[in-house]
Amino acid sequence: MERIRVSRPGGGRPRTRPGHLSGDKAYSSRRNRRYLRRRQIKHTIPEPKNQRTNRQSRGSKGGRPTSFDKSIYKRRNKVERAINALKNSQAVATRFDKRAYVFHGTVTVASIRLWLRP
Repeated sequence: MERIRVSRPGGGRPRTRPGHLSGDKAYSSRRNRRYLRRRQIKHTIPEPKNQRTNRQSRGSKGGRPTSFDKSIYKRRNKVERAINALKNSQAVATRFDKRAYVFHGTVTVASIRLWLRP
């Protein structure tokens, strides 16, 4: 996360913190959630059933239930499906290109072909 740099359109120092982060159940650890809270990053990560039952069995010491917004999580599915559609292009899936700018062009061409597909 520390390597993220998103340039601002009007110039200035690049952003290093996303506005919101969505993840699947594999990233639901206490450590990940604490890291995101410390950096003030809003997140939508579902809580696995075993973590939920463990938290509930601890009673009042288990803490609050995690917040979860289903509408935001549904948008994550669209992004994953788009990435999987891009991976149908063999050049994107295998990444034989040695240079980043060549790979970026390959992904751009695959995106255009996906966009123009009926």
